Amino acid sequence: MPNWGDMPLPADGAPVTVPRDPAREAARDELLKAGYHKHDPSVLERAMDWINDHITSSLNGISGDGTSGTTGLLFFIVVALLIAAALWWRLGAPKRAAHTVLDVYGVEGPRSADRYRADAAAHAAAGRWEEAVREQMRALVRALEERTLLDTRPGRTADEAAAEAGRALPEHAAALAAAARTFDDIAFGERTADQAAYQLLHDLDRTLERTRPVHAATPATTATAGGAA
Repeated sequence: MPNWGDMPLPADGAPVTVPRDPAREAARDELLKAGYHKHDPSVLERAMDWINDHITSSLNGISGDGTSGTTGLLFFIVVALLIAAALWWRLGAPKRAAHTVLDVYGVEGPRSADRYRADAAAHAAAGRWEEAVREQMRALVRALEERTLLDTRPGRTADEAAAEAGRALPEHAAALAAAARTFDDIAFGERTADQAAYQLLHDLDRTLERTRPVHAATPATTATAGGAA
């Protein structure tokens, strides 16, 4: 029985009663106000707490016996895989350590184009495509140096060689740039070499052997040609 002394009384002394459902709804609406929740943890904090609790319980379960230990281990593996997937998505695939030598010839220095071609062919025959690509690109660059289309300069990268050779062989400039990118991706990056990559460089090397360079006309030559016309 309610104690009338605990209830508010109106002016005439009769107790004030509120129906149960409206009172519950009023209390719920009151508790939903932001002022009551300004110190509540955020959604991220609650999610991290949940993960932390489950990891802790799983680690404790790993040392146990039977089903609880197996379940804890499986949960821990799943969480580790999810974290690894999130890092992969955020940071991308792990890359190989950067090479300190970017010179197209590496630390050994240049040899003859024919020697590089022979080595590339031997690697290709053995299915060693990464080595075949490296040696074939070196053969291509060295052949251009031997034809004096490129000056012999230590420290030149494949990209630099392609750009310089593209000015003397403009119809093959795009193919040279693509070859340099292939070489860089395989020799210093993360791309896996294959027969197609080797064949691309091999065919380009053979094509360049049959290509005559384009020499820019000098002002005197241009004037003479204009006068003859």
